[in-house]
Amino acid sequence: MTIAKRLRRVSQNCQKSMQFCAAQCASQSALVCFACLLAAFLSGCSNSAVQPNGKSDSVYERVMQSGKIRCGYCIYNPGCLKDPTSGKLNGIGVDALEVVAKNLGLKIEWTEEVGWGTMIEGLQTNRYDMIVTPVWETSDRARVIEFSKPLYFSPVFAYVKAGNKAFESTGLSSLNSQKYSIATIDGATAEIVAQEDYPNVRRVSLPQLSDFGQLLLTVSSGKADVTFTEPADAALFMKNNPGAVERIGSPVRVFPNCWIFRAGQLEFKDMINTALDQLINSGGMERIIRKYEPARNILYRVATPYRKSG
Repeated sequence: MTIAKRLRRVSQNCQKSMQFCAAQCASQSALVCFACLLAAFLSGCSNSAVQPNGKSDSVYERVMQSGKIRCGYCIYNPGCLKDPTSGKLNGIGVDALEVVAKNLGLKIEWTEEVGWGTMIEGLQTNRYDMIVTPVWETSDRARVIEFSKPLYFSPVFAYVKAGNKAFESTGLSSLNSQKYSIATIDGATAEIVAQEDYPNVRRVSLPQLSDFGQLLLTVSSGKADVTFTEPADAALFMKNNPGAVERIGSPVRVFPNCWIFRAGQLEFKDMINTALDQLINSGGMERIIRKYEPARNILYRVATPYRKSG
């Protein structure tokens, strides 16, 4: 719907609402009449989708008019990878969105690479329409952005340097102390786990765009005692550094991996979710996950909403 058509529809709705209320006011009290007129104005005469400069604030409308989705991305295995020679992107999130866009008759524009701490700002300032790298769904992020349905789930474990027996008898219950240190990346999940569960521990903080393998390297080199990451990262690291780190305990978190959008863009979100459901239910997502999963079954799948009989 064009802006001119939207404005005409708003005007028509406003007139109809006011005419209805005028008829009601003839037989109602002044208080009821006022309430009717106020409700008519708020529901029929307002239009939050049109900005003062006349441009639509709707991501859905812009995408449908332009025929393309503008995507920001964070390099993170296995969700989003970048070929160092060609610069081509691939990974679970990238391949899945390419199928989703194709099924919707849309194209993708890879707008810019961003860091974990700045990706939300780019959504809020409308530099891109979504982040293609699957992002862990957390309550602090939910205050300012919208999440798609999960593409898959990631368990998060604690990792220590191989041979470190400090937590052998007590587990992680003794970690919350200035005696120990945790390797983190600014704005990433290891930092969130440290803040929520181990506020007293010292942190060895790495820059936002650091590769997640650097967390494990920081631990294996003895610069930090512990870090938190998912088995996909650890599998890749240990492939090149066998025997360097060890996993301890059970998962400290299990996170849904989702695409993210600017808050309030429900039409766009619903469209993407519908196409994502189609991909998951067709078995296409399983094929994509198997293509990029560093080790078999280290990523948890989304359960289908149906069950085969028999």
